[in-house]
Amino acid sequence: MLSATYPFPAIRLPERPTAARYLLAVLRARPWLVLGAAVAGAGWSLPSALLPLVIGRGVGAIADGDTSALWRWAVVAGVLGVLQALLGTALHFAAYGMWIHGAGTTQRLVTDHTTRLGATLREAASTGNVVAVTSSDMNWIGNAFEVLGRSFGSIVAFVVIGIAMLGTSPLLGTVALVGVPLAVLGIGPLLAPLQKRKTAQRENLSDVNALGADIVSGLRILRGVGGERRFLRRFHDASQLVRRSGVEVGRSESWLAAAEVLLPGLVTVAITWLGARLALDGTIGVGELVAFYGVSAFLVVPVSTATEQVSALSSGLVAARKVCGLLSLRSRLADPESPRPLPDGPLELVDTTSGIRVEPGKLTVVDLGAEAEPIAERMARFADPDEDEKVLVGGVPADRVALAELRTRVVYAHNQDIWFSGVLREQLEPARQGNVDIFAALHAADAEDIVEALPRGVDELIGERGREVSGGQRQRLSLARALATDADVLLLDEPTSAVDAHTEARITQRAKELRNGKTTVVFSQSPLWRNVADEIVSAKAVTV
Repeated sequence: MLSATYPFPAIRLPERPTAARYLLAVLRARPWLVLGAAVAGAGWSLPSALLPLVIGRGVGAIADGDTSALWRWAVVAGVLGVLQALLGTALHFAAYGMWIHGAGTTQRLVTDHTTRLGATLREAASTGNVVAVTSSDMNWIGNAFEVLGRSFGSIVAFVVIGIAMLGTSPLLGTVALVGVPLAVLGIGPLLAPLQKRKTAQRENLSDVNALGADIVSGLRILRGVGGERRFLRRFHDASQLVRRSGVEVGRSESWLAAAEVLLPGLVTVAITWLGARLALDGTIGVGELVAFYGVSAFLVVPVSTATEQVSALSSGLVAARKVCGLLSLRSRLADPESPRPLPDGPLELVDTTSGIRVEPGKLTVVDLGAEAEPIAERMARFADPDEDEKVLVGGVPADRVALAELRTRVVYAHNQDIWFSGVLREQLEPARQGNVDIFAALHAADAEDIVEALPRGVDELIGERGREVSGGQRQRLSLARALATDADVLLLDEPTSAVDAHTEARITQRAKELRNGKTTVVFSQSPLWRNVADEIVSAKAVTV
């Protein structure tokens, strides 16, 4: 939908933005686009507003028997029609550009921010909320921006018409200039309940998205324990709640639609009735009566456009509040203000909390069972130790190293790491290519047979979470992906727990050879890994 090469501008936001400030910041990022939409909207609305006045003059020319004047006003009406067609095209282009700007910028900001949050996102936000923001909320923000050009054009057209009517009939002009704003204000009381109900619908939609994601991710387990019907009932109840909240939103929108026809319709009736009385009295002519009737009918457009803008803005504010909630999240792992670089070559790891010291350039096996994962997270700085403890990487405190450098030099591969939908080659190749190609990594992980069994080899499309392969095959592919990074420090959490002993023996020997001279830490209780280890850390030598 959105091109990766779209030139998104830089957006400056406060640390904890509000919904209104967020929308304004996005608008300020492209002032020329906003100005273009406003000019196109005004240019598109003015011909529609002026056309009834021109037709009224033409009718007056017919009544006076002035043929030359009739042709003159006919030409003017034709020119207005051509201008409206051309400027309508420009407005459509500008309006769609506004939609792309609002929705695309939101998508980029949310994606960039959630990527920087990393593991913090899972703890701070639900899956359903993130899915709703990136699938529906960004569209509502785009819709709020899309109607801005037409709204500005309607305001300009209304002012021009009001001035023109005042010049011909102060009474009718006053009725129009006062009645239309009152009609817009009369719709106001319907907007607060609508926004409240849309907020409730948004929350329910977030819940049903989260439930759906949980069901999909645990489908195999549900089938194994026979829980499909129970979760189906839960999903049915949640989706019905979304339906009921949607009906409430539809009820509010129906009242809003009725009001936007009724209230300006009353203004039209008043202007038509007063105009007819003035025509009967001889105050205005037949042509002016026709013009006033056409203008009063046109006044429905500014009211409906204003209502559409307020409704879209209401939905946009609801969506922007959810976006701001995500953008306000902060990673629990902050980048240091003055980062220190890591030394070149193999790196030593020291965890002062447990007392583990990993020698640089060696393969170290850490046999600690359930206590191993917290240590691995500290060593890779996915979690920080207590204030009086430190993790040293190459002699540098881990919290003094820039996270981008640390993630490149120290890679932590968990055996439950997720696979995304995509081409296998693209998922195996690291962002920064080292001295290990993916085929060498596949050989070391004893995963060549998996690739050979795929119709297109490494160019095969793998589905989400790698469901096309078994658990043991997925674990070997995950190990190959980790080995392909050629990281200076590689932390592996139970990398071969789902494979048989013969396969594991081949993997341990090949991984040892491939990682020769690099720092490798394997958190495992397998004797086969202990057999190839340069160093072994067991529970007796560790404080946990």
